[in-house]
Amino acid sequence: MKEREYPQARVDCLTRKFGDEILVYDRERNVGHCLNSTAAAAWKLCDGKHSASELAKIMTRELSTPVNEPVVLLAMEELSRARLLVEEERPVRRTSRRDAIRTIGIASAIALPIVTSLVAPTAARAASCLANGQPCVSNAQCCTGRCGVSSGHCNG
Repeated sequence: MKEREYPQARVDCLTRKFGDEILVYDRERNVGHCLNSTAAAAWKLCDGKHSASELAKIMTRELSTPVNEPVVLLAMEELSRARLLVEEERPVRRTSRRDAIRTIGIASAIALPIVTSLVAPTAARAASCLANGQPCVSNAQCCTGRCGVSSGHCNG
């Protein structure tokens, strides 16, 4: 996948902030992505007007920790892989997680961007529940909201 010299975040996703992290839900693909503080900062700053080196300077100020260009490029790769950036046009240099760690040093590895993705169930699956007598492991699975602890079946 190519990267843009001036990356731009998609604006058609739903977002919710949880502390320093951001949950981004891609309605088009029905996938949720949890961005750690570094990936979240990079994603929020991707407005199509800043280069990777400019993003590194801004992120260093915002995160109060040194963020260099290889870390930003790794963030762009992670965000691009998760399809959270507008389609790219021109290729620019890439960096690997290993190269980023080598460049910033293992002590600063906590600043590495992480994007964790999870496919959301369809509305029909999310709304389905188990009928009385069906095997269960939690109350949330049963339509009645009661899973028998000793029987392991939904109770009425």
